[in-house]
Amino acid sequence: ITNSSGISKDEIDRMVKDAESHAAEDKSRRELVEAKNQLDALVYQTEKTLNEHRAKVPASDVEALEKALTDAKDALKGDDASRIKATAEHLTTAAHALAKVMYQEASATGAAPGEGGAAPGANGQSGKGVVDAEIVDEN
Repeated sequence: ITNSSGISKDEIDRMVKDAESHAAEDKSRRELVEAKNQLDALVYQTEKTLNEHRAKVPASDVEALEKALTDAKDALKGDDASRIKATAEHLTTAAHALAKVMYQEASATGAAPGEGGAAPGANGQSGKGVVDAEIVDEN
């Protein structure tokens, strides 16, 4: 805060002290918002992945995931940062079953997880006629 806008020195000092007194409150509020954003993104991604792979996931794991998702959505309604963080950890742990299924599925198709099972040359190149060679000039 500077005196470029015609504010008196006393007013500037008051504003600086006010900002300093609310610094801890601002920090905790920022942490809460960040935790909520992270949990919200985790809920979205987990729901999306579960819906895509539900048929391949054991029923007990689906049930555990759905309970963890419900708990996470309830935690997002509140303002308890520690509960939100704990719920995010619980949901991450429950989602490991989903990751295991995805990894097994990718292994069965021969692709690494995240590659979507794309075959070589799936980017529009046929792969035919490509030879790794070295040209040697014998002259």
